[in-house]
Amino acid sequence: MLMTTEIDEKYMRMALRLAEKARGRTSPNPMVGAVVVKDNRVIATGYHERAGEPHAEAIALRKAGAAAQGATLYVTLEPCSHLNKRTPPCSPLVIQSGVKRVVIAMIDPNPRVSGGGVRAIRKAGVEVVTGVLEPEASRLNEEFIKHVTKKVPFVTLKIAQTLDGKIATATGESKWITGKEAREAGHRLRDRNDAILAGINTVLKDNPSLTARIAGGRDPLRVIVDSALRISLKAKVIAQTSAARTIVATLANAPKDKIKKLQAAGAETVIVKSDKGRVDLRDLMRKLGRMDIMSVLVEGGAEIHASALKSGIVDKVVMFIAPTLMTGSDSLCSIGGVSPIKLGHVIRLKDVTSRFVGQDIMVEGYIRK
Repeated sequence: MLMTTEIDEKYMRMALRLAEKARGRTSPNPMVGAVVVKDNRVIATGYHERAGEPHAEAIALRKAGAAAQGATLYVTLEPCSHLNKRTPPCSPLVIQSGVKRVVIAMIDPNPRVSGGGVRAIRKAGVEVVTGVLEPEASRLNEEFIKHVTKKVPFVTLKIAQTLDGKIATATGESKWITGKEAREAGHRLRDRNDAILAGINTVLKDNPSLTARIAGGRDPLRVIVDSALRISLKAKVIAQTSAARTIVATLANAPKDKIKKLQAAGAETVIVKSDKGRVDLRDLMRKLGRMDIMSVLVEGGAEIHASALKSGIVDKVVMFIAPTLMTGSDSLCSIGGVSPIKLGHVIRLKDVTSRFVGQDIMVEGYIRK
């Protein structure tokens, strides 16, 4: 017979799987799942589908109706207790539903409201248990947590390379280093992130669309780092039709006539601080954060990869490694810039995992800050 802890974890895993269904669709809100259980039987479920839509608890409790009386509500994030622009608070709904017990994976990380929902529900006499599968819930909403606490996006650096760390031949040929399955996984990364960031060199050389070319995919906001506004008005990210917007991040001394032409072509421009004559990526992240951009995928060339890592904006690295060797010191490394003087200054990763994606290896890890 399952113990109480095992039962709670069982239903919380169900709630986490429900929340995962909306990955890439809820920004700037978190992904949340909810399960209503009575007499060890699931009577209703719900998950938050997108910003502006009902929250997971509200959906599940509405489905349960009167049957929620005396039941247990499992929810992956603390029910909100504050008014916002789009939806009413959930803690009053939880109290009114008549559930006798609420099991929560993690407390709301928003410092303005953290713990408020739990206090309100407990004050009403409802038993509350917190911290069930909290690490899993935190990992699920790592983008939301960073954005709501730091006011900047969660940044993932994605690289596709050979086994010896190359992304192009000496002549610039790079299509395709990895296989079809890895490329599809890369497009899924685009789909789940709010924005994709590339440098102007990649745009000039490859003229990419930077879209999510998968069934049901959502094109992310395209952010092009271009300090001197070298981008062509005929570039696909400017001229190609897509539901996604394009932002060109540039400096205050960029040509004003080119800014007007880009805006007339439908692109937006953002003026950011200079970092030794280049776009300051940290300032750019602050500006994107204020736009409610919760997650950014950096997918460019060797120099933008190096700049992103050097600036300290990267939280996570996803690398697709093909079982091939390009060889040659004249071929292009996946990360440019200047190497550290000492081995002790290398960038280290933690919580590293790996798996096969087709014939390629997908390695994921988090930057040790």
